[in-house]
Amino acid sequence: MCSVFSAVSERCLLMLLDPVVPQPSPANSTSPAISRGSLPALPTLAKRPLRRCRRGQTRLLVVGCGDVAQRIVAQLAQRVRVYAVVRSDTNVASLRAAGITPIRADLDQARSLHRLAGLAHWVWHTAPPSDQHPGDIRSQRLIAALAGAASLPCRLCYISTTGVYGDCAGQEIDETHQPQPESARGIRRVAAEKLMRQLALRQVKVSILRAPGIYAYDRLPIERLQRGTPALNAHEDSYSNHIHAQDLARASWLALARSRTGRVYNACDDSALKMGDWFERVADFAGLPHPQRISREQAEQTLSPMLWSFMRESRRIANQRLKRELRIALQFPTVDSVLGAPTLRNTKHTAQST
Repeated sequence: MCSVFSAVSERCLLMLLDPVVPQPSPANSTSPAISRGSLPALPTLAKRPLRRCRRGQTRLLVVGCGDVAQRIVAQLAQRVRVYAVVRSDTNVASLRAAGITPIRADLDQARSLHRLAGLAHWVWHTAPPSDQHPGDIRSQRLIAALAGAASLPCRLCYISTTGVYGDCAGQEIDETHQPQPESARGIRRVAAEKLMRQLALRQVKVSILRAPGIYAYDRLPIERLQRGTPALNAHEDSYSNHIHAQDLARASWLALARSRTGRVYNACDDSALKMGDWFERVADFAGLPHPQRISREQAEQTLSPMLWSFMRESRRIANQRLKRELRIALQFPTVDSVLGAPTLRNTKHTAQST
């Protein structure tokens, strides 16, 4: 396995993004073994990752340079060469202004991906699967494109979802809990994770971050509250989990830099909220009425199948592995550290529906 940074260079970049002093990782922590069976077929892959690069030449490819990635790539561009896959010219000017090289490619168009082969040493994959296929055809195309070079990237971080766990009836779970997705989107994410794990069998240092509901000041469910979408009665309500977009961005980079191969992390904050309590906190923050509370039976009859699938699943996600192994100090450890800020209560927010 190659080491892309010199020790000094990597330490400087990590301190830029995460001020926590690095400590040795526990030697007794374990991860579920990567199964060689039941994995989707992939094209023949190169056996060796890209060769060690000289200091200052590390190249990072961001696949899915959306809101989360854009919160950190400008900082990364100060230390490494960053390429971002873009489908259109919408963000090209702003990316170039931040020192990022845009690459025109589309995961839905296999022929457009050939230029990604051999481009980068590290890959940050945040693009979701297409809802037009039962698996993750986009990730299959990406891996096929990366395999078109003489060697594969050294490291890859993939952003998945805690939806792969399905409904856990409010149980607290960690990364050792067996995924049992019940929704189509969760099933597609499990397929994507299997593809990433197969890359790990070929000497790519793969890490998977399972993210819950992503929020920020400009990613709050304001429109949902304005529409009057109800929440479940308190005694029937489901637990929800959250991560601030900035913390998810930082955790992704630290996973690239610090994770062992094949490791899965629950990228959640420390909150332990039920969904209705979350919406009420957002309503108080934005100066809006609390949502109406209804029963589960009423919700199943009146809400859309997709919305009901989100509301019915209940789980409490543990994040100890994230904090212990990646040594991250969350900037926003709970939703109250954001929504409880009195100086921001009257700030105008961009609406984001859920």
